[in-house]
Amino acid sequence: MAFLLNTSISSHLRSSSQKIDGALAQSRRGFHVELGAREKALLAEDSSLRRFKSHKKGVHRLKRIGDVLTVVVVAGCCYEIYARVMMRKDAQAAGGSS
Repeated sequence: MAFLLNTSISSHLRSSSQKIDGALAQSRRGFHVELGAREKALLAEDSSLRRFKSHKKGVHRLKRIGDVLTVVVVAGCCYEIYARVMMRKDAQAAGGSS
């Protein structure tokens, strides 16, 4: 009796989860809607705003410089930590042998 109850509950849960997955997949898919005149006008290029537009090459170069500086700073920090650890070991070795 408990077996039948257990299987009916599990089959019900499976079927309800499949219904939910189907509904989520449909809502996530979205629908293609053609742009209206207002949206097209907003997306059109405006010559008066051209001077405020960032240039891709300049932005890419700036990001590259930032990445290089980040690597240099991290390497410098690692070297400082390494140098301090080595200095402590040398100080302990010199102090312990006296």
